[in-house]
Amino acid sequence: MSYRHIDPEALGPPRGWTNGMLSPVGGRVLFVAGQDAVGPDGEMASDDFTEQFAAALAKSMSVVAEAGGSAPDIGRMTIYVTEIETYRARRAEIGQVYRERMGSHFPAISLVEVTRLVDPRAKVEIEVTAIITDGGA
Repeated sequence: MSYRHIDPEALGPPRGWTNGMLSPVGGRVLFVAGQDAVGPDGEMASDDFTEQFAAALAKSMSVVAEAGGSAPDIGRMTIYVTEIETYRARRAEIGQVYRERMGSHFPAISLVEVTRLVDPRAKVEIEVTAIITDGGA
């Protein structure tokens, strides 16, 4: 997958995201529903913020992989958090988890603080949009 990064000079340099991602012709859009840290058994994986981030990102990536894609195919990511101050305080840890899964690929990312998520213990939910070009489902 080769997105064209759209970063207008007037917006200044992006830091940890890309302002716009233009997909190549011929790709199929994959919309991944918001993923939290609830496991297949219906139980929350952890109450730790960074561990919830890691689990939500892993689940999002597994949907992309099932469709035949990988991290570079993700063009947009929205991260919902219930505790923006915890996110800010744990940015170094979260960044390490992010780089382990996504490498140096930074799609268009939005971070949104919300009052709560569906599971009462959830602190993080991640949704992504990817463009799958070859070998997908």
